Amino acid sequence: MTKQKCGVVAIIGAPNAGKSTLVNQLVGQKVAITSAKAQTTRARMMGIALAGDKGAEHVQMILVDTPGIFEPKRRLDRAMVSAAWEGAQSADAVLLIVDPIKQRRHELIPLLETLEKRPEKKILVLNKVDRAKKEPLLALAQEIGDRIKFEEIYFISALTGDGVEEMRGTLADLMPEGPWMYPDDEVSNVSERLMATEITREQLYQQLHDELPYDAAVRPESYTVKPDGSVEVRQQIVISRDSQKPIVLGKGGQRIKAIGEAARAELAEILGVKVHLFLHVKVSEGWSEDKEVFEEMGLDWVK
Repeated sequence: MTKQKCGVVAIIGAPNAGKSTLVNQLVGQKVAITSAKAQTTRARMMGIALAGDKGAEHVQMILVDTPGIFEPKRRLDRAMVSAAWEGAQSADAVLLIVDPIKQRRHELIPLLETLEKRPEKKILVLNKVDRAKKEPLLALAQEIGDRIKFEEIYFISALTGDGVEEMRGTLADLMPEGPWMYPDDEVSNVSERLMATEITREQLYQQLHDELPYDAAVRPESYTVKPDGSVEVRQQIVISRDSQKPIVLGKGGQRIKAIGEAARAELAEILGVKVHLFLHVKVSEGWSEDKEVFEEMGLDWVK
């Protein structure tokens, strides 16, 4: 009988490198929100992926999807970067994902400086190979590989899945023997309440693009399971300035209605039940200095 293996994989990288997309690809379904906007992931989110021979999966990998690591300027930034490095602590493997197109060297170089001192086994993943040019891609892999000792280097597309299965096998080999930490049908440790706020925040980013600044949050007000099995969700969209309110609401309230409809439909699909979602907008200039908001996001209060 094949022995069970279970371990933790921390996925780190600069903002918008494709960490959340890769987690979703490894898990086989959506557990982390994705967006073209940088720094989408704020707290450490966990996905749970399985690996092993076909029909006999014996490796469980706890994927820690960390916030993108960048130069922190505000308290929220510091909390996010702290959460990212905490996610890498005591991991059985650290997966560094790099966007070879944007590269973001001003963020990548300090990250490499910290990573090369860490003891964990490391894997380098160059993402977006479906769009990157071959010569610069290979040159970047050589440059990073010369600096840090990696167990393996992979070229993948987190979006299409190209190269991901081979990388999954290597990650599985690095996991230690031990009992599984979660049931085999569990895909994430994220609560449904938090998942609901993350889905709404993703819609905010997708529908408003550059119109809405990064400093917006979605706060849970209530999450109630009704007697008929449906779920009633009430959330608050928090923005920093009055001038942002018309952007979120849209003409005649059409924008917030569209955001709510899209978020409700996606949440209903994930939960498999009917969802009633109610959104309202609140202006709070100092929300990014509010300890309670940090705790709701799953972030530590960093001074």
